[in-house]
Amino acid sequence: MRYIVLFVFLIKSFVNADAQILVNYSTIDGLSSDFVECIEVDIYDNIWVGSSLGVQKFDGLNWTLYNTNSYPSMASDNIKVISSISNGDIWIGTDFGVSRFDGIDWFTYDVTNGLNNNQVYSIDETDDGIIWIGTHSGVSFYDGSNWNSYGFPDIHWSGVNGVTNDMNGHVWFSTPLGGVIHKVNSNFITYDTSSGLLSQNTTSIAIDNNNNKWIGTGGGVSVLDSLNYIFTHHTRMYIMPPPDTLNPVVDIEIDYNNNPWIAIYVGYLAEGGVAMWKHLTSDWLDYDHTDGLVGKNIKDISIDSENNIWIATTTGVSKLILDVNSDNYEKFNRNELIFPNPSNDILTISHFHNQILNFKIFNNFSQLVYSGLIEGNEKELDISHLNKGIYYLMIQKNSNEIISYKFIVQ
Repeated sequence: MRYIVLFVFLIKSFVNADAQILVNYSTIDGLSSDFVECIEVDIYDNIWVGSSLGVQKFDGLNWTLYNTNSYPSMASDNIKVISSISNGDIWIGTDFGVSRFDGIDWFTYDVTNGLNNNQVYSIDETDDGIIWIGTHSGVSFYDGSNWNSYGFPDIHWSGVNGVTNDMNGHVWFSTPLGGVIHKVNSNFITYDTSSGLLSQNTTSIAIDNNNNKWIGTGGGVSVLDSLNYIFTHHTRMYIMPPPDTLNPVVDIEIDYNNNPWIAIYVGYLAEGGVAMWKHLTSDWLDYDHTDGLVGKNIKDISIDSENNIWIATTTGVSKLILDVNSDNYEKFNRNELIFPNPSNDILTISHFHNQILNFKIFNNFSQLVYSGLIEGNEKELDISHLNKGIYYLMIQKNSNEIISYKFIVQ
């Protein structure tokens, strides 16, 4: 069942609050499988999810499944990675090669027609339009017409699991066991633990708007500065149950505010979550299942054009909606009452002690559908015009305090 959780994090001073809404999706809502391996937002804001049953596209209303039953030209139904590129094409990676979807049909590439290895770890596009396929044997790249590859000794023998380019146009590769590799013209420069990297086991790489390289590892995040001189390490982005502090990184994405988002999962503890580095305050804000995420086992993250974070887990998909109307929110306050709940015509708000207060009602897509004033001890709201579903009533008590209630229209 899809549901929404409104929650608040009080940061350090316990004065300012950041508010988010979580929307969770499972097989009941249209997913073919709750075990989602990867997720990607395309240039049209469609959401693509991969599982062992194929790849699905979600347009905000409907889920469309693509698999080998309907499209025999696909490499496999067991999808390991998805990438949306700038021309709108969708690429999927499998253990049997990659497939490209042009909106009509699927075209597959493997060792017979371009790849250096069929076992695909990553798919990325650099700013020059080159498609890079990280594989078990290194990396293959496609310019739209021709394929080429790099392998050992230029690339570490463990392969490539992430590719990006910096502000100078230089390409960077993350590798499972060999640190990261910086390609400058025809030279391949390795950064590993001897250079200051946190771990040889790198899992992902992303570059922010300041040309800092955020490198995910098995022990946390290493950040290499814009001049490639200084490493800064973050090993505890997500607070683990004591005594563990290890934060193995699954994925890194940079949002539209230049904030890095880190996906974390600790397999032996079956604990995980996502964390955001806030540049303005230089601290981490984390989210996990206790805050409403659909699951603990985080597999992948992606960010849409509205800066919402889409999170793939082994128990479904979560959409994290940030800063609803840029207001501050407070959790449910039991001193105030709304009834009946569920309701289908009149919703009564009680116990506000003769105050005059503003209220807003949002639907489960975070859209404002109703607003007005509450005057006196009690207010009856006519909600008969609202469609059936879950809604959130936000009541502003003063400039810094907003309380929220979830209610259902049936």
